[in-house]
Amino acid sequence: MNELKPSLGLMCANCGAELKGEFCHECGQSIKSVIKPVSHMLEDAGDLFFHLDERIVHTLPPLYTKPGFLTLEYFAGRRVRYIAPFRLMFVFCLLAFFFVHLAISDRHIGGSDGKPAASDDIAAIRQATTPEQVRELYEEQRRDLTEAMEAPGVPSAAKPGLDAARDLVRESANRRLAELKAEPIAADPAEDSGTGKTRRHNSWFSQPTVVDIAWLPDAVTRRLAVGIAHMKANIVQIQAGGPQKEEALRRVIEGFFSVIPQTLLVMIPVFALILKLFYAFRRRLYMEHIIVALHSHAFLFISLLGLMILGFAKEAIRPHAPFAGSVISLVQAAMWVWMPIYLLLMQKRVYRQGWPMTLVKYWLIGSVYFWLVLFALSVAGLIAAAH
Repeated sequence: MNELKPSLGLMCANCGAELKGEFCHECGQSIKSVIKPVSHMLEDAGDLFFHLDERIVHTLPPLYTKPGFLTLEYFAGRRVRYIAPFRLMFVFCLLAFFFVHLAISDRHIGGSDGKPAASDDIAAIRQATTPEQVRELYEEQRRDLTEAMEAPGVPSAAKPGLDAARDLVRESANRRLAELKAEPIAADPAEDSGTGKTRRHNSWFSQPTVVDIAWLPDAVTRRLAVGIAHMKANIVQIQAGGPQKEEALRRVIEGFFSVIPQTLLVMIPVFALILKLFYAFRRRLYMEHIIVALHSHAFLFISLLGLMILGFAKEAIRPHAPFAGSVISLVQAAMWVWMPIYLLLMQKRVYRQGWPMTLVKYWLIGSVYFWLVLFALSVAGLIAAAH
C-alpha cells in the first residue's frame, strides 16, 4: 500500500526549507514579499528611518525621567520594547536642531529691523539720507578706526584688518554718495603714502586664493581653495554691512546648521572613548560606553527640543496670558536644572561607583568633553564661514 505523506507547509523561496515562522531558520530570509504597493513601501521607509511606533511610549518617559534606566535595560538584554539608541539619538538630534534653526531664523539677522543703525556700523552709512550725513558718519568711523590702529596695545596682526575695514567704510560711503548723486570722498594721501601697511586692494581678502599642499590630493586642495575664497567673500560682506551683511550671515548660519549633525555624530564615539578611559577598570566594552553616550545625547536633544517648543508656546501665549508665560518660564528653568542632575545620576547608576569618585569623574569628564565640543563647534564654524 502507498503510505500517506503529510503535505508540506510553506517553503522558503530562497533555499527551499520548510518555514516555521515569519523567517527561514536556514537562511534568515523573511516570508514577506518585497513586491508590494507603493503605500506599503513608504510605510516601510518611515519605519526604517524613524521607527516611532508604540515603542516610543515605552522609551521616552523612562529616558527623560529615569536616569540610566534605559541603558541598564539594554545591558540586561531587554531591548525589543524600546527604540534603538542610535535611531533615537539621530531622530531627536534632527528635530531639536530643526527647531533651533527655526527659532534663529525667526529673528531678523543683522539687526537691521528698520531702526536706525549704530553710528559705528557701516549699515548706518547705507541708511543715510543726505550727503552731509554720509560724510559725517564716514569721518566718525574713519577716525575711530585710525585711533584703534594707532593705539599702542593693538597687535600688528590686527592692523591689516582694521586698515581693510577703513577702506570698506570709504567704499561704502562713496557708493551711497553716488546713489545720492554727490561727489565721492577722495582717498587720504596720508593713508595711501606707502607706509608699509597692507592696502585693501593688495590685502589677503582681494588676493587670489591658492592652496598648495604637496601631500594633499589635488581635489582636496581645490576644495580648500574654494572654501577659503567663500570665507573671504563672507567676511568682506559682513564688514560691508547692510543687505550684504544680512545675506552673508544667513549663509553662514545655514552652513553651520548643515554641519552640526555630522559634527555631533563624530562626537558620540569621542565621548564614549572618554568614558572608556575614565572607567577603564570597570571592565565594560567600548560598545557599552557607546550606548551610554547615545542615551545621554538623546536625553539632551529631547530636552533641547522641549525647550524650543516651550519657547514658541511662551511667545504665543504671553501677550494673552502673562501668568501662563511665567509658568512656562519656570518649567524651562526646571528643565535646565534637571539636565546636569540627570547626567550625574545616570553616570552614578550605570557605572555604580561611590559618590566621591562619581563626582570627581563627572567634573573631569564634563570639562574634557566641554572643550572638545567647543573645538568641534569652532571647526564647524569655520566650515560654515566657507559655505
